[in-house]
Amino acid sequence: MAAPALRATGAIAKSPDAFRTISEVATDLDVPQHVLRFWESRFAQIKPVKRAGGRRFYRPDDVDLLRGIRALLYVDGLTIRGVQKILKERGLRHVVMMGRGQAPAPYAAPPKIVAPPPAEKKPEPKKRPSHLRAVPSPMSLPFFDLLENEPASPAPAPKPAELKPAAAPKAVAAAAPVVASPANEERIKLKALLAELEGLKKGLVQARKRATI
Repeated sequence: MAAPALRATGAIAKSPDAFRTISEVATDLDVPQHVLRFWESRFAQIKPVKRAGGRRFYRPDDVDLLRGIRALLYVDGLTIRGVQKILKERGLRHVVMMGRGQAPAPYAAPPKIVAPPPAEKKPEPKKRPSHLRAVPSPMSLPFFDLLENEPASPAPAPKPAELKPAAAPKAVAAAAPVVASPANEERIKLKALLAELEGLKKGLVQARKRATI
């Protein structure tokens, strides 16, 4: 940041290393003397040489420090506390260099880095699968022409149907003769006895009915 413009004075020019009085510094910085005294009470880094009678003499570094503080307050618009923070974080030397115009502003915006435009990517040609073959151009199918020119072959004569011999009729199984067994005879006898017993039972029932009348 460049140091603010200073008012020209009619005083005799001093060497750059000479001490300056408070009135000379106030004239160079265009700041009232009481403001310089106020800054001295707020910033412990301001330490002018005091002689007999309380007169203040400022060294060249003191003047550069006051010039840097003035730029932070009046140009950058910082508060007293903001300038104190700059002195604490960046140090006295940084503000002195600002007063000399050799240091950037503490809150200056960083330069914008413009990224180069992305390079255009050319589309890669599609690879043909290895299992596919190229089709010739113009497309020709000579074997179809040969088939059209060949005469149609006669259809094969149907074969005579083979006659299968008729199946022989199955012989009817002869009915097996019923052979009387002892078990069948016993069953027949039991059925006859049961029929007799049923008849006797019916006769007894009828006799009882007659007796009761």
